[in-house]
Amino acid sequence: MILKANLHNKIYAFNSVKDVLAKASEEKSGDALVGVAANTASERVAAKLVLASLTLEDIYNNPTIPYESDEVTRVIYDDLNMTVYNRIKGWTVGQLREYLMEHETSNDDILNISRGLTSEMIAGCAKLMSNLDLAYASKKMRVQVHCNTTLGVPGTLAFRNQPNHPTDNIEGIMSSIKEGLTYGSGDAVIGINPVNDDADQVTRMLDTVKAFIHKWEIPTQACVLCHVTTTMKAIELGAQVDVVFQSIAGTQKANEAFGIDAALLSQAYDLVTRKGTAAGPNLMYFETGQGSEVSLDADLGVDMQTLEARTYGFGRRFRPFMLNNVSGFIGPETIYSGREVIRADLEDLFMGKLHGIPMGIAPCYTNHMKSDQNDQELGTLVCAAAGANYFMGVPGGDDIMLSYQDTSFHDDATVREMLGLRPLPEFERWLEKIGVWKDGQLTKRAGDPSIFEK
Repeated sequence: MILKANLHNKIYAFNSVKDVLAKASEEKSGDALVGVAANTASERVAAKLVLASLTLEDIYNNPTIPYESDEVTRVIYDDLNMTVYNRIKGWTVGQLREYLMEHETSNDDILNISRGLTSEMIAGCAKLMSNLDLAYASKKMRVQVHCNTTLGVPGTLAFRNQPNHPTDNIEGIMSSIKEGLTYGSGDAVIGINPVNDDADQVTRMLDTVKAFIHKWEIPTQACVLCHVTTTMKAIELGAQVDVVFQSIAGTQKANEAFGIDAALLSQAYDLVTRKGTAAGPNLMYFETGQGSEVSLDADLGVDMQTLEARTYGFGRRFRPFMLNNVSGFIGPETIYSGREVIRADLEDLFMGKLHGIPMGIAPCYTNHMKSDQNDQELGTLVCAAAGANYFMGVPGGDDIMLSYQDTSFHDDATVREMLGLRPLPEFERWLEKIGVWKDGQLTKRAGDPSIFEK
């Protein structure tokens, strides 16, 4: 295993596979903050040259965090398909990239080899790819899952209807839900971030939303994005839970800060399987984001992109219905600029799909980053073209509870129209039934919540 490269008559030497992965990453403020980033563009190129020549076996034998000390590493390695791994372990990371980019390589081919790839292998491959490479490879991959609707159907783009309210006012929440639905947003999930993480409050929210869903026969699923233990308490109280939400991360230390481990998530999955209200079998919803480990002082010297890949390796054990990043939500100490967040979104989409996850993207930003609406809209369009399974739908594009900017109901409708994409099939038929969708596009009644005042 060679960990050095000669570039323009200068030798660049790296300490470990972890160091190579970090130095090969595209520029991110969080990697610079913790001192793992390349110091110069030349050093970054040298690291990419070294990485391209490493074999998958080299990376397998050198996880960024040891198996013995980290549960995330253990989950990734214990769940690996060793038959597939042994077939491809002699490939270099460069050869893996070339295989994914070949025109003849199909979706089935890719998803088959993905079962033999560790998260570090997937992260390493992404580091050798341009933005267009990432978009092209992501578009080739299709992952379908089912809760009450089927996510990942070719030719579709789904949305989470996100009706957050700064005081958990149920009337305000319901008003946002109704508006979003009339723009075609909500086929992925109606997902509420609560202010009050309390099982009784969560139960009341879910009962209200589910009663509305049943009354109007809406083919979707509802979720309150509280801590997994709160959802479990709500289930025991009789709450109508379709999917269980939890934020997850790429190190055991970060997950401990979130108050979770693999055993707890397994218990939650078992509970919602037995007592949940959705058809399934995919019943978990995870949110992630490059930089979460840095913000928790739990990165352990691993670069943010590799940690994000490890998060997907941890999450895929639980066969999630939904997983989306919020990489632009944490900055600027982790993701500083619009350029960095667009790159992170494309990396996350590629890495999530290559893990076999139905990846959604939240191309979001906060007002204290060097990013603006134009960056956000560009990221949305590129990720939609690259095959993102879903985006958020936020009233006005400005979440008044979480204080960040994301895709609006209008953005959702615009992207679908521009790219010729449709809602999920069950949901499209319902939109036609209530009169806001016809012949593949919204009607003049779109945006009129008075439809629900009958």
